[in-house]
Amino acid sequence: MLEFREITGDFLRLVCFEIVEESNTVTFASCDHHRRLPRPANLEAFMKFIPILATTLVSLFWPLAPLTAQTPAHPDYAGSQTCVGCHEAEAESWATSHHAKAWMEPSETTVDGDFGGVEFAHRGRTTRFFQKDGEYFIETTDFPDGPTTLKVVGVGGIYPLQQYLIETKPGRLQSLDIAWDQDLKTWYHIYEGQELKPEDGFHWSGPYKNWNARCAECHATGFEKNYDPRERRYSSMQAEIGVGCEACHGPGEAHVTWAEHQGGASKSPFPGLGPTGLMVAFSENNAETEIQQCAGCHSRREAFEDGNPLPGTPFHDAYRLALLRNGLYHADGQILDEVYVYGSFLQSKMYDKGVRCSNCHEPHSGALRAQGNAICTQCHSEAGNTRFPSLTLKVYDDPSHHFHETDTADAQCVSCHMIERTYMGIDERRDHSFRVPRPDLSAAIGTPNACNDCHTEKTPDWASTELQTRFPDSPHRGPHFGEVFHAARNGASGIGPDLLQIAHHAAFPAIVRASALDLLSTSDGSDLSGKTDTLLEDDSPIVRAAALKLLQRLPPQARLVPVLKALDDPSKAVRIEAARQLLGLQTARLPENSLASARSASKEWQAALANKTDFPETHMVIGGTSLAMRNWPAAIAAFTEVTRLDPQLVQAWVFLVRLNLALQNPAAAELALQKALLANPEAQELRALRENSILQ
Repeated sequence: MLEFREITGDFLRLVCFEIVEESNTVTFASCDHHRRLPRPANLEAFMKFIPILATTLVSLFWPLAPLTAQTPAHPDYAGSQTCVGCHEAEAESWATSHHAKAWMEPSETTVDGDFGGVEFAHRGRTTRFFQKDGEYFIETTDFPDGPTTLKVVGVGGIYPLQQYLIETKPGRLQSLDIAWDQDLKTWYHIYEGQELKPEDGFHWSGPYKNWNARCAECHATGFEKNYDPRERRYSSMQAEIGVGCEACHGPGEAHVTWAEHQGGASKSPFPGLGPTGLMVAFSENNAETEIQQCAGCHSRREAFEDGNPLPGTPFHDAYRLALLRNGLYHADGQILDEVYVYGSFLQSKMYDKGVRCSNCHEPHSGALRAQGNAICTQCHSEAGNTRFPSLTLKVYDDPSHHFHETDTADAQCVSCHMIERTYMGIDERRDHSFRVPRPDLSAAIGTPNACNDCHTEKTPDWASTELQTRFPDSPHRGPHFGEVFHAARNGASGIGPDLLQIAHHAAFPAIVRASALDLLSTSDGSDLSGKTDTLLEDDSPIVRAAALKLLQRLPPQARLVPVLKALDDPSKAVRIEAARQLLGLQTARLPENSLASARSASKEWQAALANKTDFPETHMVIGGTSLAMRNWPAAIAAFTEVTRLDPQLVQAWVFLVRLNLALQNPAAAELALQKALLANPEAQELRALRENSILQ
């Protein structure tokens, strides 16, 4: 029989699971270094001074009652139609935008797919699309409970694909994986190469394709998810479907009052509003406000709130940004998975020089401000742009620079500096890091480059030689952080000092520096004492949070002071990381002000988890946290919920089996293993448990 000391260390590593959320799917990455967290020596004292964490995460985070967010009073939403009277030109531009059509009611004018009784077959399962009495229906054999007919209740998006939303249970909306290709005018399966059976967590009816949890907040205005984990039911609501005016400018009630008084002195009952009664004050002198407002949806991130944060909320108070991790980005920072622009843009020189989204994209229509190379030559030309005085003034849109025939696709700036990748089967997205092609890096570490994207018959060495010949004095060669990241990802020894040097190098973008720290947390055991202290005071919240997480490598006595200080950080993302770091620290004799900060930050962490109790990944975190506090029933409940939500998450099954064995409950362990193998018959970890006779 297994003993607790044999398994606790493996279980406790779950505390450092990190949820990285996006609009359509969520991936989570665990720490690969099998960190062993010491449990608090005085558990009762720990529970006494952090009642929120103790009663919710420990006494039992499951089942958890929905929390009511303590949000300051704000104006009501007025609706986009209210804006039309005064802002006619902007409203006209917006009305045909992808934002306006992000989520629509099904009707003759919004449904583009063929619902004329056409059938679509995929891997032995058939779906028929038809209309009846003016409504739209989907009849499918691809459903957990067997063949069924379901009503279409929503339309998601407009181009290049359109998806359809189905209410599988009261309040629960799911996005069908069969979508309409707007160019080819045909149905297609978004995940053509995958066989996603109805019992799979990634099936269209499962938790990862749930519209309420994974998509709606970026397809609506003023969205509130309102998930009840006890009833496992959604009561979602929104001010408006589609991304309306107030999704960016904030609730408009006070602004309407201001306008009705013709800009006169009408005292607003809501604090913190701008002079026109709006929550967001976009300014020519402050690019960051605009960028962070766009980034809320156009980024790969974990959300802290239950739906849309109020417009104007700083990004790092509402989200934790995904870093340049393996599986999301290539080692040199190029896009790999669907990462939604912001993490790429932060790497660019354009961001560093103050370029904002609306310099290239008209904000109301979403369209580019100019077509072809003209969008780039508004700055990159002999004339330059007075807003960006550091520009090099020279001819770029010319064969002397791009070496391709003028006015061809090959001669487009984006072809070389914004590589394109396809997601959801047909949706082409460009990398917004605006980088110079580096085929020399491709040859060294296997990353892609724009040259070989087109010249597929050639080698990276050929492309590198061509660039060397054409640009002999280019500064865009030589060492690159991607070489260090590649080595760290592949387990190279002695890489710690190089990662630390990148983290301290102020010339690197903050996301690169934070990613170096993230890699350092899983690299060799280099002595870090005193080597990251200044990074805890860095200007960037993502660097501060990554440096804080790195404190796990230090002895508890060396971690306490910086963790306590970080509990009062101005950014919520850093405060939540500090609350996570409290686990395992001796905190019984702290002064009252530190206890108050600990309570506050722990409550923020609790609320962030509570807002995602419909995520399997969250219950992995809850299970790991419960184990860190040695609350075995809470851990079993959490891991059981994981397997209910995602039966293919093998690690949760393994932990259930081993924990039940450690609790001397072999019957429960045997039952868990049988269920696990039924759901995952080819899983090596599960088969090893059986073959090694762990239950005997």
